[in-house]
Amino acid sequence: MKYTLLKTDAGCRARAGIIDTDHGQIETPIFMPVGTVGSVKGIHVAELLNDIKAQIILGNTYHLYLRPGIEILKKAGGLHKFNGFSRPMLTDSGGFQVFSLSGIRKLSDEGCEFRSHIDGSKHFFTPEKVMDIQRAIGADIMMAFDECPPGTADYNYSRKSLTLTHRWLERCVKRFKETEPMYGYRQSLFPIVQGCVYKDLRQESARFVTQFDADGYAIGGLAVGEPTEVMYEMIEIVNEILPQDKPRYLMGVGTPANILEAIERGVDMFDCVMPTRNGRNAMLFTSKGIMNMRNKKWEDDFSPIDENGTSYVDMTYSKAYLHHLFKAKELLAMQIASIHNLAFYLWLVGEARKHILADAYTDWKKEILPLLETRL
Repeated sequence: MKYTLLKTDAGCRARAGIIDTDHGQIETPIFMPVGTVGSVKGIHVAELLNDIKAQIILGNTYHLYLRPGIEILKKAGGLHKFNGFSRPMLTDSGGFQVFSLSGIRKLSDEGCEFRSHIDGSKHFFTPEKVMDIQRAIGADIMMAFDECPPGTADYNYSRKSLTLTHRWLERCVKRFKETEPMYGYRQSLFPIVQGCVYKDLRQESARFVTQFDADGYAIGGLAVGEPTEVMYEMIEIVNEILPQDKPRYLMGVGTPANILEAIERGVDMFDCVMPTRNGRNAMLFTSKGIMNMRNKKWEDDFSPIDENGTSYVDMTYSKAYLHHLFKAKELLAMQIASIHNLAFYLWLVGEARKHILADAYTDWKKEILPLLETRL
């Protein structure tokens, strides 16, 4: 994998670049639709490729390991061939699932024992096993195994957690170097910066991960309960240390406003379930604000969903029609809303890129941000 930094905005740290992988190019800043179990919920691959114009999607190591299972993915020739998505893919490490399964998992220096949320069966993840699983999935970009502490964790817990994550990272790097890709194309490993909401821990972690000279770096453990302003502060602290010539991936974030604020602070890559999850629940993000499509006010509004045409569905369906579909509990409502939201997120980061290249990001962000946060 190769990253080329094309431009840093004159007024802030916002960056535009290109990531080259064996499955194609990614223009940054970029948003990655989340395909947890090998599919982006309710979206055909053709829609991802042609309508949403997704340049990269994300899969989940924990979920794919449990179902369909690694042997099936190996027989298929990896996730690209299994789901038909021909562009780059990234897999997370399962670390966030370790965090979210706190009631049914046990952590140790060796790894994490957990019970499947599907059938209660017992499993054990080590850093080495997580590397092997991601090799078998065939992701272009793999994540190191980490522990993700909650945003409310105290300092002592956060310190112990960070020490564990760093020990696991050393083992991940060793295993990654000992093994080869399985399907004839190159794979990259991103370490993850942790440290909760503590400045010294975040700085320590950022310095620690850079010693491995990875192809890129992830910022984890944010948007997990801490105040938004604290999240932005942690991003700034970390990006002061991470290399300028490598991409930075902020994991699991977030709202359109979160994304624009993080871009301004030097982040290049994002993923979040919000566009599809909120879409399935009738919440649409548009260039003019946020809409609840179940509200009666849309009942006789025959204008496009987003008059700026951020998605092909905007020119096909009206607000009134989508309102009707949600009221009728028609499955098509969830599909239209999900496609729109994903396309809108891709439109938004594309607009951000244009304005970075023109040295106009700060003024554009100030202009559009109040609109994005408006409830229509």
